[in-house]
Amino acid sequence: MTLTWESTYAIALELRRQHPEINIEEVSLGQIYQWTIQLNEFEDDLALVNDDILYAIYQDWFEENIHGK
Repeated sequence: MTLTWESTYAIALELRRQHPEINIEEVSLGQIYQWTIQLNEFEDDLALVNDDILYAIYQDWFEENIHGK
């Protein structure tokens, strides 16, 4: 499965899986960016990202932590 910046929910699930010990409330958008581009499945133009996309990933991850246990 290829991940792109439009795959915010799938990225959030993968980041949650890879970083289960992380308190999402302490994660910065910069960390989300770095972790996302390091994902093996991630294949998109790095220039296309913006804070809205990173925040959407953050929100999806946060919601999964609350509701997705």
